[in-house]
Amino acid sequence: MLKTLQPARTLPIDLLTSPFIRFAKLGAASGILLLVSTLAAIVWANSPWEHSYHELWNTQVSIGFGRFVLSESRHAWVDDGLMSIFFFLVGLEIKREVLIGELSSLKQATLPLVAALGGVIVPALAYLLIAHVGPNRRGWGIPMATDIAFVLGALTLLGDRVPTSLKIFVTALAIIDDIAAVLVISIFYTDQIRFSSLAVGMAGLLLALVANVMGVRRPIIYAAIGVAVWLAVVKSGVHATIAGVLLAFTVPARTYVDREVFLERSRRLLDRFDAACTNSFEAHAAIHTLEGQLELIESPLHRIEHYLQPWVSFVVMPLFAFTNGGVRILGNISAALKQPVCVGVVLGLFVGKPLGISLFAWVSARIGLTTKPSELSWGQIFGAGWLCGIGFTMSLFIASLAIQGEALLDMAKLGILSASIGSGICGSIFLRRAANRSG
Repeated sequence: MLKTLQPARTLPIDLLTSPFIRFAKLGAASGILLLVSTLAAIVWANSPWEHSYHELWNTQVSIGFGRFVLSESRHAWVDDGLMSIFFFLVGLEIKREVLIGELSSLKQATLPLVAALGGVIVPALAYLLIAHVGPNRRGWGIPMATDIAFVLGALTLLGDRVPTSLKIFVTALAIIDDIAAVLVISIFYTDQIRFSSLAVGMAGLLLALVANVMGVRRPIIYAAIGVAVWLAVVKSGVHATIAGVLLAFTVPARTYVDREVFLERSRRLLDRFDAACTNSFEAHAAIHTLEGQLELIESPLHRIEHYLQPWVSFVVMPLFAFTNGGVRILGNISAALKQPVCVGVVLGLFVGKPLGISLFAWVSARIGLTTKPSELSWGQIFGAGWLCGIGFTMSLFIASLAIQGEALLDMAKLGILSASIGSGICGSIFLRRAANRSG
């Protein structure tokens, strides 16, 4: 006789948190929160209380004990500390995509790889066409970036008008774009290197790699090594976010037990639990052992990525946007129109991105290097490329490394905000119309 499943009892805390959980499950939720955080920062920075905004983030905060004290502004803690967690997650996503995802085979990866190459080269050249003199030229990496959260959020809002293959194409493209951004930061935006500290960081990475080979699967071990590596890299002069990406590559991606062994053990444990009395010692022992089996079957990479994703999406990135989005707009618009950095960023993101992505993809398909999915039109690829002109958080991050001086950085931020808004609106309209024509 089959047992009927009783509905789970709703707890009072579930009633309180359910609206937030429903919001978090929205495909565009992280993008919405990023937008709200940015708008809040802009409003504050353009209000009579502008000084308090900058004072809040420029206040020094010290962490450590004894001789080992690290003192940075709150702004730097967000950019160098929390963003390292973001780049660690980026590294995990890159490793997963290369091993089992959209970049795991050459056939799958070729089209987004070539398109991403165009989306990196053309925007940089477009920027240098305008801002190629003096310190302005250091900003050529700003329009190379794509904000995957906003882009995927926009595609989600378009719903069935966008085929799944286009979302896969954009995701793979954005991952490759992130790889390019990490390389640019590590090679071109690192001014001075202290090799002794860098050697300590490399030793920490080697230790994490050895732990992987030896079969260490507890995320807490890699977290402890990660903190040490981060501190060493910060002291070395290399940007701390690089430590996050490199450490992610050492995290194990394989499970510890075989699938069939896991299924056999789990069935036995479930039978023990079924035979035991409710809330008895035997029942809890079976649950505890099953919990251990679940940890063994899930790779540390997937477990850490699953745990970090909501924290990065709903805490780290909105906080970064709130910290860096506070640009003074009032009184700066006319100056921005004449500033090569601002104009170069707009030209690179709004024009260079869609042209570079679609042109490189089209040429590579014409010469037989790549194959376009049959369900995608070139118009949809161009529209997706236009959406990739939403640089935002990644562009803001690169701008903070590339541009010296608060006034010039504000001009770059204005260009990023303008181009990202324009790219988002135009790309969404273009894809909507392309869907209507194909329908």
